[in-house]
Amino acid sequence: MSVLAAIAVLALLIVVHELGHFSAARLQGIHVNRFSIGFGPVLWKYQGAETEYAIRAIPLGGFVGFPDDDPDSEIPPNDPNLLRNRPVFDRAIVISAGVIANLIFAYFVFVAQLTGVGIPEKFDYQPGVLVPEVISPDSPAAEAGIKSGDIVIAINGQGLEASETALKSFMETIKSSPNQPVGLQVQRGDRQLDLSVTPKTGEDGVARIGVQLAPNGSITQYRRPKGVGEVLSLAAEQFQNTFVRTVQGFVMLITNFSAVAGQVAGPVKIVEQGAGLAAAHASSLFPFAAIISINLAIINILPLPALDGGQLVFLIIEALRGKPLPSRIQENVMQTGLVLLLGLGIFLIVRDTTQLEVFQQLFQ
Repeated sequence: MSVLAAIAVLALLIVVHELGHFSAARLQGIHVNRFSIGFGPVLWKYQGAETEYAIRAIPLGGFVGFPDDDPDSEIPPNDPNLLRNRPVFDRAIVISAGVIANLIFAYFVFVAQLTGVGIPEKFDYQPGVLVPEVISPDSPAAEAGIKSGDIVIAINGQGLEASETALKSFMETIKSSPNQPVGLQVQRGDRQLDLSVTPKTGEDGVARIGVQLAPNGSITQYRRPKGVGEVLSLAAEQFQNTFVRTVQGFVMLITNFSAVAGQVAGPVKIVEQGAGLAAAHASSLFPFAAIISINLAIINILPLPALDGGQLVFLIIEALRGKPLPSRIQENVMQTGLVLLLGLGIFLIVRDTTQLEVFQQLFQ
């Protein structure tokens, strides 16, 4: 059930994104003839008065189709409500609406979490530091045998107490031990393991072992919000913090690709993480949905072919030139970008699938 819940969240975010495009077009009176979730062969479809709604076989996104280039369309090519016949600004609204929809949705996910679950008031700390994820199979942590879900209860023989300082103490020890073995005592289920990890210094001069860390424990007490104002304010604060961290992650990916490329996750990895969160606590799906929605927005606004950002680049060029680039050039660029993105998606699916614990056990 937790896997299905994570898949449902991803599907919902894709629907939200495509609904942004669809709604922005329809509200302006622009013709839309297709609304599809997924790519490739059609699994299910429904023909509305003007628009075909479909679910397709390859779950790597979705698209909103327009009759502009449909040879079977009965709409005259000079119809002012065809997307291509609208002013640049109208088309820019349609193209950017998916990104805007994902950002707005992420904010209201935080609103729903604070309203429905409550505002965290008390955290019950347990001894140790939690490792939610090992970032890369080539990281020092992975080479040392650390796995996602492990709890580090001691470092260099010093126990990590049940307090908010345990995480800080762990990180300081790692940062102060570049290229030096660090002894860890790890709790994995009902077993305790003694491991040794050697932090590696990155290009920024900071020693790391390649893991995500979190305090070990759980929120044990929530309080009801004092009013709508507090909910909206705290949701805005959470949205801002998440958005800034996500942007910083993308900047790091671009500027230091080799060091963080292993953090790039495909649908399988995202579902695995979401399922783990859902299994631990269903309310964790709220921040999971918000984070993925923000990531989806930022990815789509990147100026890459086949993404919304790439289409906006074409519009900017058209506005500067006073006329669009030849359709042949645009089609070739977009088709090439789509092939590359689908190829990347398939690669990530294969890589993440082979790294699943269940899959690896089959070959042990």
